[in-house]
Amino acid sequence: MNKRTALSFGFFAVLMTMIASTLLLGAATGAPASAAIGDWEGTIDARGSSLRVIVHISQAADGKLTASLDSPDQGTTGIAIDLISYQDPDLHFAIGSIGSSFDGKMIHDNSEVSGEWKQSGLSLPLVFKRRGK
Repeated sequence: MNKRTALSFGFFAVLMTMIASTLLLGAATGAPASAAIGDWEGTIDARGSSLRVIVHISQAADGKLTASLDSPDQGTTGIAIDLISYQDPDLHFAIGSIGSSFDGKMIHDNSEVSGEWKQSGLSLPLVFKRRGK
């Protein structure tokens, strides 16, 4: 093998190593983090009473969002959110066990989601604010 062939082979080996590393690193980091990830707190005001709700949103490595809801004023935690989606700026989730859903829009700095809580034929305004990190 002459010197030129050896250099070409060495360059090719380095190039292939860089490509493989880039592909592996991309696979290891998974999907980009969603702006919806975190803990969100809001208050539902209906018929003269208020009810605090907290939504916990997380993201799996494959990018899929999962969430649960707490209702501290009712002493309830971990209510499974069956369906959740976030496509900037729209957040939607549904909770089959209590027949409710939420549709809202994230504001530009990702600190608040403003929308409508729907349950039992009612549609109520609800603003979720991001809780401390």
